[in-house]
Amino acid sequence: MCPDRFQRILVLIIFCPLLLFSTSRVAAQEVIPTYSDYLMDNLYLLYPSMAGASNYNQIRLTARQQWFDVDDAPNLQTLSVNGRLGDKIGVGTIFFRDENGYFSKLGAYGTFAYHLMFSRDNVNLNQLSFGLSGGIIQHRLDQSEFNVYDPIIGNNDTTADFFANMDVGMSYYYMDFYAHVAVKNIISIERDLFYSDAVPSNQRKYLASAGYVFDFVPNDWGLEPSFLFQLRELNSQASIDVNIKAYKDFDFGQGWIGMSYRQAFDGVEYNRTGEEIQRQNLRYITPFLGLEYKRFIFGYTFSYQMNTIVLSNNGFHQLTLGYNFGESRKRYDCRCPAIN
Repeated sequence: MCPDRFQRILVLIIFCPLLLFSTSRVAAQEVIPTYSDYLMDNLYLLYPSMAGASNYNQIRLTARQQWFDVDDAPNLQTLSVNGRLGDKIGVGTIFFRDENGYFSKLGAYGTFAYHLMFSRDNVNLNQLSFGLSGGIIQHRLDQSEFNVYDPIIGNNDTTADFFANMDVGMSYYYMDFYAHVAVKNIISIERDLFYSDAVPSNQRKYLASAGYVFDFVPNDWGLEPSFLFQLRELNSQASIDVNIKAYKDFDFGQGWIGMSYRQAFDGVEYNRTGEEIQRQNLRYITPFLGLEYKRFIFGYTFSYQMNTIVLSNNGFHQLTLGYNFGESRKRYDCRCPAIN
């Protein structure tokens, strides 16, 4: 496919969700949960500013399933495309489906990003990026199998509503160092699916992350420590991910393996019969591995919850498939996998 034709198709895909966003009646709810996707060369899912930031256009497909031994357990699928238009403009789109029992979400986002290059040459990376995403989402609640009437959710039938939301983000790359910030779910307005105050309208969340990739001798090895901090505005709930990721270069591409640990700063109290009241914070560990083979991306993560009280010990599984295409710039002289 020729570059001009691809760019026209990409622009059409990107701006359809934005057009729907601009004409929709607004309501609010958290949209795509923050899991471990970003560790699989999929930063665009978290940060709108990463649309078109890479030297390649990117396609990413993810599938996440929790608790295989639990019926109607949560599952999430995403399909994202992002790329560069010209020297400074980045665009992207995300389609997703998120299911949890009788409740489901289906939506599409479009993204516009702007990249400022401070480098004086094409070798040294020094890039500041800004991004804005807007989308339209459907919430659906299937109450047809409910046996008891609940005044909060109303009649026992299938209910759905549409709403819009926005994300903004900023990213900075300087050679082997990077940092990101984002505000997710900016819009805070009541939605119609539930008519009770039991569902909060403010789902705004703040993200911040940073990391550095160290080169080792020989230079076909790299080590990347990083962190991700999350904060919910409504109740000040916060958590942090601490990650370590090792890279190995091959003739056909690159492989990586690593570990992530997530810790919530606040917790909940629980009591077992005959025991004192105890408190537990959300904690889970996520080993992961991936491979880039001739521009194809394969990744797998497994998250295991390290708490005393859990619904299932079967963990969370996630697969990532991707493809890089349409090189827009030459590689920089740095160990910067998200860009090169």
